[in-house]
Amino acid sequence: MKRSAYIPVLAVATLSLLTMVTGCSKLQARDQLIKGVQAYKNARFEEAIDHFQNAERLDPTLENAPLYLATAYAQQVVPDANTPENTKNAQLAVNAYQQVLAKDPKDLNALRGIAAVYLNTGKTDQAKDWQRKVAAVDPNDPVAHYTIGVVDWRVAYKNAIATRNGLGMQDNGDMIKDKAACQKLAEQNGPIVDEGIKELEQAVNLRPGYDDAMSYLSLLYRRKADLDCGDEAAHKQDMAMFDQWRDKTMATRKANEEKKNQQTPSGITMGPAK
Repeated sequence: MKRSAYIPVLAVATLSLLTMVTGCSKLQARDQLIKGVQAYKNARFEEAIDHFQNAERLDPTLENAPLYLATAYAQQVVPDANTPENTKNAQLAVNAYQQVLAKDPKDLNALRGIAAVYLNTGKTDQAKDWQRKVAAVDPNDPVAHYTIGVVDWRVAYKNAIATRNGLGMQDNGDMIKDKAACQKLAEQNGPIVDEGIKELEQAVNLRPGYDDAMSYLSLLYRRKADLDCGDEAAHKQDMAMFDQWRDKTMATRKANEEKKNQQTPSGITMGPAK
């Protein structure tokens, strides 16, 4: 009787101890998460990574830890730096974001994070692919369309400058009159420029005051003018669109600044003085 009575008592005691240990681990995990956020805010990213890793280890169910860890890795990625350390940090960030997506394939923060890492490491095709995934989850996200347009401009600009430099031309808006070089550039840049213009127009449609998108629209029409290959009328029209979007960018940017200056720090718009 004594032996059989002791077993359930021991089981209850063990269960209570496990509960206490589990509860203690969860509290420690949250403490590590808070310390990680504080380190992140102070730009101490390596320290933040250690805290977020500890939080994950102490409580694998802690919801925000994987995303915070991925973001901390991503912050250490230096744009366009082709070094082993940068490549390693980029891959660690992507892996951590993928861990988030394994639980929720539609997590927009993770999708955007991977797209940004690829963009910062010069992997433009992958960056566009991941921004398309963002747009598939949230078709009304203007930033996704904007980013695809910016990537298209980067590639088109690089191709155009290489062609112009090869012909001894400056990037001053003059038509490329060498037909063979122009046609080759048109094959390279035509689809890219068309896609970029379409995506940036969509970004502006979704966010009418999106001056950055307008600016790149202007720049892409400059690249479109490279491809007119002897068609004076088309070149004149594309350069006119370049000027039109450039002027609209400046006007919109000015209006946005004025609107911003009319607001108090709390975001309340000030009315006219009485």
